[in-house]
Amino acid sequence: QVQLVESGGGLVQPGGSLRLSCAASGSISSINTMGWYRQAPGKQRELVATISSSGVTTYAVSVKGRFTISRDNAKNTVYLQMNSLKPEDTAIYYCNYRSWSYNVWGQGTQVTVSS
Repeated sequence: QVQLVESGGGLVQPGGSLRLSCAASGSISSINTMGWYRQAPGKQRELVATISSSGVTTYAVSVKGRFTISRDNAKNTVYLQMNSLKPEDTAIYYCNYRSWSYNVWGQGTQVTVSS
């Protein structure tokens, strides 16, 4: 069993920054991928960024150059540094953990970009 706890969401002005955190606990595999997905009202959930246990990253085209995903294996925690935020980034952001035996989602944290 794996549990995820997310934090860091909130309200920010356009051009501002936020950092999301997701801490995993339980039956963590040494080989896994963690990442962030988001869902805006009325839209389909989409991938934002992922990072494997070996450090390989992927990003959505819409966030490349603005967002950075990283992880601290000692803390079993993944981070998403979000800079130059746009209103289009407004969504609920969900943390994800996937290994050969688990695919787990966090509860989600709201990010709102508005003046």
